[in-house]
Amino acid sequence: MPPKGSKRSSKADAAAAASAPESAMDIDEPSSSQPSGSIANDPAAATIIEQSKSSAAVDARRLVEILPERVGSVAETDFPLHHPGEAHTFSLAALGERLKLIITRLSDASCEFDLIGVDASIANAIRRVLMAEVPTVAIEHVYIWNNTSIIQDEVLSHRLGLVPLAIHPDKVLMRQPGDDADDSNTVVFHLKAKCERNRNAARGETDPDKLYIGHNVYSGALEWDAKGGQEDDFGDAPPRPVHDRILIAKLRPGQELDLELHCEKGIGKDHAKFSPVATATYRLLPHIQLLQPVPAASVDKFVACFPPGVIGVSGEGDERKVFVQDARKDTISREVFRHDEFEHTVKLGRVRDHFLFDLESTGVIPPERLLPEAIRTLRAKIATLRKGLDHLETQGLDTAIVDA
Repeated sequence: MPPKGSKRSSKADAAAAASAPESAMDIDEPSSSQPSGSIANDPAAATIIEQSKSSAAVDARRLVEILPERVGSVAETDFPLHHPGEAHTFSLAALGERLKLIITRLSDASCEFDLIGVDASIANAIRRVLMAEVPTVAIEHVYIWNNTSIIQDEVLSHRLGLVPLAIHPDKVLMRQPGDDADDSNTVVFHLKAKCERNRNAARGETDPDKLYIGHNVYSGALEWDAKGGQEDDFGDAPPRPVHDRILIAKLRPGQELDLELHCEKGIGKDHAKFSPVATATYRLLPHIQLLQPVPAASVDKFVACFPPGVIGVSGEGDERKVFVQDARKDTISREVFRHDEFEHTVKLGRVRDHFLFDLESTGVIPPERLLPEAIRTLRAKIATLRKGLDHLETQGLDTAIVDA
């Protein structure tokens, strides 16, 4: 693939802002580095997390009620987090006091954090942008020169497309319709594999690992083929699969694969293979309020109504008392409402502006970079919208066309 019409200047500008992707681990171990704003480095953040565990008192207007048969207090004001008769003039100082982001867990594969002080529309926008709008690089075209395996060409191509690649998206330009493939918008891999019989295998051997040589084709067999100036662009981090042990195909003696793979930049809205996250979820912070003491004889029954670790017990014998130990572990199952003796004992709810996020990276983008990338993408979309509205206001409807 000769570099035709290479956009070297544009690509150089994009690459200048890119940092080398960190290598992802195959196991979900805690990260050795904890960013600022995490509970490990910020006493104020640690205090907020402890208060969320014990279900400290919050403004009733922030609570969504969890009732036996329905959910109450779900209606929001016309302007989220703004209430009639109160001054809510926008100011960065007030926003800074209300808006908080606390990282509760960071590993090489996932990131968990609390986002506090925003409306559900903002939290959901971040989640959707993460899944569908943050760009990555994945295998888009598979040229099959030879495939004598039992896997059909289409199935093999689909499996290859889902292999996550450690390629920094800022170093590759988005290929637009009509653009030629060149070294600025396309990364090329080759895959060649052949299975042979092991002539030194013992008679009667049935283990494929001993009977055959090269019978399992893993993602580590992908070989990057640098084009044009890619040697310089990717010199610090050559393109490679995130994981080397992803099984692509199984071969038997005489079967072989000879493929050329072209990778392009895309977004998850077009295909799930471009999504940088395996999962991106959030839930509202559970809130448990004990209204009256639980009789000692019913303590064990009350504790069993909640997941392990949610309700704690202090004292012994007839002096045993229950307390909220860690409300963050609760699933709001409403099991406690099935028992008449607990009808007026506890009040369940969720804090409407406190979101518990859980992001799992595919390895293409380090987990600590997922949220910043989502916010950057969201800001770019907002800028495009503002540009369109300004153009509409000054030029009129007929000429309000904005280039993406």
